[in-house]
Amino acid sequence: MKKILLLITLITGSYNSFAQETKAPKQAKEIQWISLQEAYMRTQKEPRKTIVDVYTAWCGWCKVMDKQTYTNPDVIDYLNKNYYMVKLDAETRQEIVVGGTKYVFDESSRTNQAAIALLQGKLSYPTTVFLDAQYNMIQPLPGYLDAKAFHQIITFIGGDNYKKEPFEQYKEGTYKETFKGTKL
Repeated sequence: MKKILLLITLITGSYNSFAQETKAPKQAKEIQWISLQEAYMRTQKEPRKTIVDVYTAWCGWCKVMDKQTYTNPDVIDYLNKNYYMVKLDAETRQEIVVGGTKYVFDESSRTNQAAIALLQGKLSYPTTVFLDAQYNMIQPLPGYLDAKAFHQIITFIGGDNYKKEPFEQYKEGTYKETFKGTKL
């Protein structure tokens, strides 16, 4: 009897070890960030809106937005499904070429010309820039946004609601009806 119990214990223990080893490790959901050039190339093949997060290394609110807004699961899911996501360091010295236009670092403003163009000369960080599927400007939006406010904006623009109704009307009507269960 002891041998049978020992055998059952060994088999059960071996199975549990095997089952734990074969489980796929959980991967944290993250935003799929790409370069400005890559987003442009992808829109040529598969049109989709683009969001450009224009930031600097020294910007405190940029870091808060990275940690609190861009890690929210609802935000991540919506962004990855509906937008190409770009992080652009406004102070990058790297040359950026988009659609045949070359952007270089501007010594006088200490800012890359791509950031200057996207921010329409109003250098403020963080700024979230929304581009349509043809890479036309929809809206630059300066300042920190918490996850709830950001989710309202990305769904407003992502679902083309900005073409149908004012934002305040969307927040109080369409958004509340559509995202009742969202825990932001």
